[in-house]
Amino acid sequence: MIDQLNNREYLEKFIKMRMPFGKYKDWLVLDLPESYLVWFKQKGFPKGELGNMIGLSYEIKLNGLEYLFKPIKNKKK
Repeated sequence: MIDQLNNREYLEKFIKMRMPFGKYKDWLVLDLPESYLVWFKQKGFPKGELGNMIGLSYEIKLNGLEYLFKPIKNKKK
């Protein structure tokens, strides 16, 4: 999953990806609360690209890497 961060197109899509359902519908996947990401980790991530991006967000938060995305997110505003 982390390897995907080398792909600019994937990274740009990841930064814009929003949750399409649930309690956090329309939230940026990168902004999902850690507790929600842990719940997904325990229950299983959805299939496909959404699941991959939720898993990537989990890994980013697990490893304390959110700070790497602040400049990118601030540029998008």
